[in-house]
Amino acid sequence: MDIILDLTDESILTPYVYPESLSPKNIWRQLCSLTILVILGGYALYLITAAVNYYLFFDKRLLQHPQSLKDQVKQEISCSTRAIPLMSFLSVLMFLAEIRGYSKLFDSFDETRLGKWSIPLYSASFIFFTDSLIYWIHRGLHSRFFYKNLHKQHHKWKVPTPFASHAFHPIDGFVQSFPYHLYVFLFPMHKWTYLALFVFVNVWTVSIHDGNYKVPMRLKEIINGAAHHMDHHLFYNYNYGQFFTFWDRVGGSYRNPSSFEGNGPLKDIEEKEKRT
Repeated sequence: MDIILDLTDESILTPYVYPESLSPKNIWRQLCSLTILVILGGYALYLITAAVNYYLFFDKRLLQHPQSLKDQVKQEISCSTRAIPLMSFLSVLMFLAEIRGYSKLFDSFDETRLGKWSIPLYSASFIFFTDSLIYWIHRGLHSRFFYKNLHKQHHKWKVPTPFASHAFHPIDGFVQSFPYHLYVFLFPMHKWTYLALFVFVNVWTVSIHDGNYKVPMRLKEIINGAAHHMDHHLFYNYNYGQFFTFWDRVGGSYRNPSSFEGNGPLKDIEEKEKRT
């Protein structure tokens, strides 16, 4: 995140916002700048990615599902826009620790013996590490106490649209994103690689809510895609994974998506139309 902060400092903040006497390294200046940047960036990434997925990929017939809510898209956007500021600020505290030098992020590939090979190796490590932790965190959020007080808000959307991707209780949203922050305090990673992956996981979060069930045949049983996550919203105690189905299979919570079996939400809509 210091990449974005440095660029913003050089082009906008130093010449136009802060007095020269306030050093860019001042912790309170960094906290203030990061808060603004992360909140605005969070809104932009959410709204742009969700809108693109909604208009290009989301099957609008799903809005006619019996369990879809009236004005659901507006409700999802409203919930998300209220949650993003607090989710972002909690993330800011982690980003602040990163730019203050407490993480294992590095600037140059010369700082690792792997060189540019660190990109695929650390990226794979990041994906598998976070997928493992998020599975157990997500499953824990379905325990009675945490579900009632935190996670239930996200399950208001039985048949979600891409705009439901960030429609969480803000504490719930941050807790599920915590492994992404934790990784760089435990393992090394190039700063640009980390920034790219952080954007990727936000895009992925939108994509598993977009109702597009097209997955290459060989990956259907491996990748936890939109079809798997749709069944999670419909049936609650299945398919907790973020990227893969591995931990669901290990934990006994895997459910083959009903859409792959021809009994998904679109089937429910067709039957509804026949009755009417």
